[in-house]
Amino acid sequence: MPKANTPLIERRSIDFIPKTERHGRLYSQFTLWLGANLQITAIVTGALAVVLGGDVFWSLIGLFIGQLLGGGVMALHAVQGPRLGLPQMISSRVQFGVYGAAIPIVLVCLMYLGFTATGTVLSGQAIAQLAGISDSAGILVFATCIVVATVLGYRVIHWVGRLASVLGILAFCYLFARLISLGDLGALLQIRHFSWASFLLAVSLAASWQIAYGPYVADYSRYLPSATSSWKTFAAVGAGSILGAQAAMILGVLAAALANGQFAGREVAYIVGLGGSGVTAALLYFSIAFGKITISTLNSYGSFMCIATVISGFRGHLEVSRLQRLFFVLAIVGAATLVALLGQREFLGAFKSFILFLLTFFTPWSAVNLVDYYAVNHGRYDLAALADPDGRYGRWNRAGLLAYGVGVLIQLPFLSTKLYTGPLVAHLGGVDISWIIGLLVPAVLYYLLARRQPLPNTRPAAI
Repeated sequence: MPKANTPLIERRSIDFIPKTERHGRLYSQFTLWLGANLQITAIVTGALAVVLGGDVFWSLIGLFIGQLLGGGVMALHAVQGPRLGLPQMISSRVQFGVYGAAIPIVLVCLMYLGFTATGTVLSGQAIAQLAGISDSAGILVFATCIVVATVLGYRVIHWVGRLASVLGILAFCYLFARLISLGDLGALLQIRHFSWASFLLAVSLAASWQIAYGPYVADYSRYLPSATSSWKTFAAVGAGSILGAQAAMILGVLAAALANGQFAGREVAYIVGLGGSGVTAALLYFSIAFGKITISTLNSYGSFMCIATVISGFRGHLEVSRLQRLFFVLAIVGAATLVALLGQREFLGAFKSFILFLLTFFTPWSAVNLVDYYAVNHGRYDLAALADPDGRYGRWNRAGLLAYGVGVLIQLPFLSTKLYTGPLVAHLGGVDISWIIGLLVPAVLYYLLARRQPLPNTRPAAI
């Protein structure tokens, strides 16, 4: 529970959360990530496994394996929040240097921008149907809601997550019941044409979905008391994210399989159409729009944290005023809204390419960050040095930057997207295994390089 003196409007940004301001319980972590995943974009992600050629049975298995792999990585990042009391990307300065951390952080900002824009497209469709306005007007209404929630900050975000989880559970239970009554799901599950390319596509879709949370998941656990069990934090965050995402993607797979080609291009209308019309349809449109508020706010809040982190690295301190916060949030949401308005007609194909291409840049970062935290420094960070370019971690950390760069480049021969296809993909039957390479190689390389450097012997302390 929040302490009595905890303000509704968050006053902290990327600075250290002192012991006196720590609050919250693990159930809030579970509901936040459950609500963040019980939403329309996750449904569409799951549907892609079938839309792009997979059958129902193997798509569901592939998605579940991807959830476990990616969700495990994501939850390991969440554990850092209570221990360090800092946003996720600040700790990247240990691995990359105070200035060098700006390289992956800028790429993270682009990720958030893309996810916010694509989510805004779907939410705009839902609001437009609910209010009887144009899709563009619906996008603008949704963007306004995101600005308000992001500016209010941490407490409001968790409150929205709890409400979204309740609405999501109710809506999804109803939609699953409707799917069972409308189609022969047993017959769909009996069709089992295994293909490595389709199967690994499903794994990659789910893994990329989960891994993409890594750069900001600790932002939403950093207020927990520092004594909070690491294992329980891992379990609460991981279970919420995996269960929510898998439920949504199962719904997407089944809906796309029953759609007979009518899903792509009218994703929101088709999902709501499963539930009927009139008041029921209106409630489902509302549930879709509200469900997107949670994840879109997480993306916008994470973007604000990243931009503030980059700027603070060159300014030498971590404080951000409320006016600066408002300016950053308006700029971030404004840019995402512009992208949504310009790209809303070509959503599905662009989204598939976007989320798969993300793995190229974020699996190496995740590998380096986790290896450093768990195997090299064992969570012993000199927090004061994180704001000092001349301190322990320096401006540029060659070991981290080299491992990250190699991790990105070594994936290219194995990468298969519309944006780029590597030369080894054809020899692997069209299967994209780049994200596996991008996790393993930089993890091993960074461990070998970083072990040659002296370990910090300080315990976490307030900046």
